[in-house]
Amino acid sequence: MLEQERITKIADDLAAAERDRTMIPRLTQQYPEMTVEDSYAVQNEWRRRSEESGRRLVGRKIGLTSKVMQEATGISEPDYGAIFADQVYENGSVIKHDQYSNVRIEVELAFVLKDELKGPNVSIFDVLRATEYVVPALEILSSRIEMEGRTIVDTISDNAALGAMVYGGNPVAPDAVDLRWVSALLYRNETIEDTGVAAAVLNHPANGVVWLANKLAAHNDSLPAGSIILAGSFTKPMWVHPGDTVHADYGDLGAITCRFE
Repeated sequence: MLEQERITKIADDLAAAERDRTMIPRLTQQYPEMTVEDSYAVQNEWRRRSEESGRRLVGRKIGLTSKVMQEATGISEPDYGAIFADQVYENGSVIKHDQYSNVRIEVELAFVLKDELKGPNVSIFDVLRATEYVVPALEILSSRIEMEGRTIVDTISDNAALGAMVYGGNPVAPDAVDLRWVSALLYRNETIEDTGVAAAVLNHPANGVVWLANKLAAHNDSLPAGSIILAGSFTKPMWVHPGDTVHADYGDLGAITCRFE
């Protein structure tokens, strides 16, 4: 693994990029020997600094769980990142575009846990039992590392490119609907841009949470009760710009709308 001095420098560079709304060169270009475990060490350093500064961890995001997302990024395995309370927006929010870089939107489902999930060997049945409700959500992507040629090492270090999330619509119990068949229509400025079905996420969106719980166990971590888990996108990323209004219609599960200024 990279020595701690380099981990700290990478975290410093990413913090500066987030502050200045700039991007740094690909880490895999700067540090060809960097591994996945190195990138999680960078992410953990960023998380530690965030919590020390008073930010409150409220959940995790899972990325790259669907074929459409893997094809869009050229990356073939999932990753995860941390969600803090100041990154969570309610339905109808007006969001400042310039606080993020390379702003894109993804359509997802969020799982809210009533019980802790701790791997290894977590199953889909464990996830469904531990889930209080599932709610429509949008993920706002923000990339602090140059995008062309990124690998899984780059995205993990960048907190899986999380900018923020927006939740809305109708929260439902995990057994109230067939979650595989939850679908969404994604609009930008009253024009439909994409559609998707939640089964695109590992054949069942709960499987994303299964993957996450077991992956966290390998890092001596777990998902506490009350966590919000963004389970992964079932549409490709949609670019958004200042002045854009985004609307996602989830049918019986309601809708989410937000505007960027």
